[in-house]
Amino acid sequence: MTTPRPLRIGLLWHAVANGNLGVGALSVGNIALARAAAARVGLTPHFTIFGPREPGTPYVTGPDIAVRAIAGRYMALPGGYRRDLADIDIMLDIGAGDSFADIYPDKRFAYIVATKAFAIWSGTPLVLSPQTIGPFSRQPHTRLAAWACRKAAAVFARDPLSMEVLGKMAPTSNRFQVIDVAFALPFDRQPKSPDRTRVGINVSGLLMSGGYGGGNDYGLGLDYPALTRRLIAALVAMPGVEVHLVPHVNSVMPRDDDGAACDLLHAEFPATVRVADFASPSAAKSYISGLDFLVGARMHATIAAYSSGVPVVPISYSRKFEGLYKGLDYPWLVPAKGMATDTALAYLLDAFARRDELAADIHRGDAVVAQGLETYTAELAALFAAAVR
Repeated sequence: MTTPRPLRIGLLWHAVANGNLGVGALSVGNIALARAAAARVGLTPHFTIFGPREPGTPYVTGPDIAVRAIAGRYMALPGGYRRDLADIDIMLDIGAGDSFADIYPDKRFAYIVATKAFAIWSGTPLVLSPQTIGPFSRQPHTRLAAWACRKAAAVFARDPLSMEVLGKMAPTSNRFQVIDVAFALPFDRQPKSPDRTRVGINVSGLLMSGGYGGGNDYGLGLDYPALTRRLIAALVAMPGVEVHLVPHVNSVMPRDDDGAACDLLHAEFPATVRVADFASPSAAKSYISGLDFLVGARMHATIAAYSSGVPVVPISYSRKFEGLYKGLDYPWLVPAKGMATDTALAYLLDAFARRDELAADIHRGDAVVAQGLETYTAELAALFAAAVR
C-alpha cells in the first residue's frame, strides 16, 4: 500500500479561538474542504495557521495543526514569517472573510497585503480562498490588491459582487465564483420542539451600539435597536412562540459583544430564552439547527441557519450580505439601506408567517451551494497536486 505524501498547507488570516464565531466558521469549514481535496489526490495535509494572537480557548486543534501569531516583529525578523514560508507547500489566504478591502485602517490593509506579498515573493503558491473581494476605491490600495490577485495561483470569490470587483480590478486573474466555506461547517442537527415554535433572534451587539463609533456607523436606514425590541415584543405575545436570543460574537469590546446585548434584552423581556455563549462555531450551528426560524444580523449566524435548512431573514449592514444571498437567489433579506423600521418589522413578521416558503427557497438553493463547494474542492485538489510535484 502506498503511503500518502504529506502536504504542508498554510492557512493565512484564519482563526483558532476568535470570539467572532463567523471568522472561526471560515477556518473550520476551510480545513474540512482542504482535507477532502487533499484526500482526492492522495495527500496527507498538515496545517499551519497564521493569524492575530487570540486570547480565547482554541476550538481548532489537532496533532496536524500548528499556529503562528502575526505581529510586527514576526513579520520583520528573518526567522519569523519568511522562515515559516519555506516550510509551506501552498498558502490558503481567507482574509478573515471580508478584510481584503480598503474600508479598514491602513495598518490592517498593510498586514493583509504584506503577508500576501511575502508568500508571492517566496515562490509559495498563494490561493485566495472564498472571501469578499473589496470594496476598493483608493490608491495605492486598489493597485496593490490587483497585483496580489494577478499573482495568486487562484482567487475564489464567495459572491457575485466580489466576482464583479475582480473582473474590473484584475481581469487576468485566475478567478472563480464559488460559495462561503462556512456552508461546509460540520454540526450535529438538533430536534425541533414538538409543542412550541422556537424563533431565534441573533442579536448583533455591534448594531445595538450603533457601530464602533456609536453613531449609526453603517448608515442603516432603520433603527436596529428599536426594530429588535419591537420584533421581540410582537413574537413573545404570540401563543406557542418561544423567542431565543442567540449570540454569535463573544467580544472583550462591549460594543461588539452579542452576549452583552442579549443580556440587556433578556432583562427587558424575561419571557425570552437567553442562549448561552457558544464555545465553537459548530456548537452555534448545531443549536441554530433546532430552531424553526431565525432573524440574524451576523452573516455567519444566518449561514448556519440557511445551511441547516432553517428559514432565515438576514438583516444586512454591509454589501457582503447582499452579495452572498444574491448568489443564492434568496430574496428574504432586510437591506442595509432603503427600508425603514416600520417596513422592516412588517417584513419580518410576514416572513415568519410564510416560513414554509422560506424553507422551500432554501431548498431551491441547495444545488448552488453544492456546486460552489464542489468547484472549490476540485480546484483545490488540482492546486494541491501541482504544489507537490
